[in-house]
Amino acid sequence: MNNKVILAFSGGLDTSYCAVWLSKVKGLEVHAVTVNTGGFSDSEILEIERHALALGCKSFHHINEVEHYYDSVVKYLIYGNILKNSTYPLSVSAERIAQAAAIARYAKEQGINKIAHGSTGAGNDQVRFDMIFSIIQPEAEIITPIRDMKLARSEEIDFLKANGVSMNFEKATYSINKGLWGTSIGGKETLTSNLPLPEEAWATPITKSGEEVVELEFVKGELHSINGEKFKHPSLAIQYLQSIAQPFGIGRDIHVGDTIIGIKGRVGFEAAAPVIIIKAHHLLEKHILTKWQLYWKDQLSVWYGNSLHEGQYLDPTMRNIEKFLEDTQRHVSGKVIVRMMQHRFVLEGIESPNDLMSAKFGSYGEMNNSWTGDDVKGFTKIFGNQVSMYHLVHAEEL
Repeated sequence: MNNKVILAFSGGLDTSYCAVWLSKVKGLEVHAVTVNTGGFSDSEILEIERHALALGCKSFHHINEVEHYYDSVVKYLIYGNILKNSTYPLSVSAERIAQAAAIARYAKEQGINKIAHGSTGAGNDQVRFDMIFSIIQPEAEIITPIRDMKLARSEEIDFLKANGVSMNFEKATYSINKGLWGTSIGGKETLTSNLPLPEEAWATPITKSGEEVVELEFVKGELHSINGEKFKHPSLAIQYLQSIAQPFGIGRDIHVGDTIIGIKGRVGFEAAAPVIIIKAHHLLEKHILTKWQLYWKDQLSVWYGNSLHEGQYLDPTMRNIEKFLEDTQRHVSGKVIVRMMQHRFVLEGIESPNDLMSAKFGSYGEMNNSWTGDDVKGFTKIFGNQVSMYHLVHAEEL
């Protein structure tokens, strides 16, 4: 068993390098494991398996984590309307947490105490993987060839070519990570502060023009149907929305943020479904929740999103916040109408039996049915009483 290693394997350049290096240089028996968090079709999983075995891996194992990934992570990102730096839906951050946990559990089940991953030494993934591995499988030796040898992508390509590996090295110039909650794209342009990604770098080409209206129905904060079509699991609704929205080029952006290790990072992403869902869900909440529910959700959601981004998913505080977020969703049910166009979308409105903007309470700016003008006069006097006293004492500040 000491000669066996579990390799977190996606089939891309970095993990392909690891598979060959661990086998041919370190003499280890490599067992490749791919965790599908919504980024691979059945045919792509078969191709990854073929590639892993061709690289010399002793075995290949596929873990379908899509529904569990949604249930344990993604739904809380929706409940919290979480966009890192008001931009990024934590596509890779969340995905890596789920993948790392699944890999660590599998290694523990198999009794293998060596786990390898292909993270570099300059990003967030190394911390996420290492932390989750070390908590779930504390006796494991974590092996990271690319980080330890500080390899450039060109060096990885040269090594694989020298070992007779044939793959699409031109495609490997961009690092693409696709999952249920969006796709990230990294390349030479994202290493700069000024260059945009070229059209060919994006994972989904823009093929739609004109306009398309969709009706999203949420039940207790979760997306359950689109245009009246109900889905057995919310992850299927997300994938369907992504398929019809991403060809518009909606959700394309470049995120700039602070990495766990203290440097600034820049990454492209396309996440039509996540961005539309978060914005639609937030609009529904603004109609249904009270002012202070929205306020405290905002405070806790920022903390939750930042901790998840930094790999602290297993901190018990996260479970406490999840309970709060879930409780706030009891009445967040209704429909949101969304108009989609190239590169953008518009939220046109909502319909919900729990709408606090109901006309029976009055119409904003026009009339009310719940109080009189004298009520407002008395309320205003009391509401501003302390500030009035302050300026009576400090009249010179007026």
